Amino acid sequence: HPSKGYFAWSIRTDGITLSEGPAPDGEEYFVMSLYFAANRWGNGEGIYNYKAYADTILTDMRHRKIITGNTLTGQATTGPMVNEEARMILFVPDAPNNTFSDPSYHLPAFYELWSRWGPEADREFWAAAADTSRKYFSKACHPVTGLCTDYGNFDGSPHFVPWNPNSVNFAYDSWRTASNWAVDWSWWQKDSSVQELSNRIQSFFAGMGVNTYGHVFKQNGEVLNPMHRTGLAATMATASLAATNPVAKEFVEDFWNAPVPTIFDQRYYDGTLYLLNILHCSGEFRIWKPKE
Repeated sequence: HPSKGYFAWSIRTDGITLSEGPAPDGEEYFVMSLYFAANRWGNGEGIYNYKAYADTILTDMRHRKIITGNTLTGQATTGPMVNEEARMILFVPDAPNNTFSDPSYHLPAFYELWSRWGPEADREFWAAAADTSRKYFSKACHPVTGLCTDYGNFDGSPHFVPWNPNSVNFAYDSWRTASNWAVDWSWWQKDSSVQELSNRIQSFFAGMGVNTYGHVFKQNGEVLNPMHRTGLAATMATASLAATNPVAKEFVEDFWNAPVPTIFDQRYYDGTLYLLNILHCSGEFRIWKPKE
């Protein structure tokens, strides 16, 4: 199967697959979770050999051979999840959409750990990917607003696709990018430029009101959807981990006071971001080191 070794990115709650193709941000979190599980609880047999599965998925992410075959939606050609030359994660490993990236998929905090714990043959690559992603954040974000776009070319410029009108806007994928760079700063403090990025994007939103800014924008700051959403409030609170402006505390308070998302069309995405970022802001999403 073209997605052999990967996970279907979209399934129903009864297990029926809606899309057999993978989305690399999923694999990234699965790998990190498995390494943390191995370090926290040790490895068992079969499916409980957490490290073995983490190593297998991570190896496929970089080295999986290109496979062409049939899927539910027609023929697909799928390969590795990274671009070797650019040293960065792809939007998807399926042709023809494997020629660009997604800023919100960049997780240098994780790559830094994979360069220590992952398969030895690939550690140098993940160390380089971590440095690349830290630089990529500054390239992908607007110099005034601090906003990135949902999809980006390897040089950080916006990438348009006709099937997603928000691909060149700050929209739902983009919400996560600031929390990614802030967690990396919190764990590693390797690139101080992300502090300025946090200050910049929070200052932009604070100008519209910390409790009232919208959630979809053109990269230059033009508002496309003025509704204040909990999912974005959650990631802006985590951005405070890297921010130095006093207004950072107000973003944390806005998130703390936000109700758990219960509206039907917000329970999945806003709800997941609520959960993940409450862990980040409370310090509970942390590095689980190997036992001595």
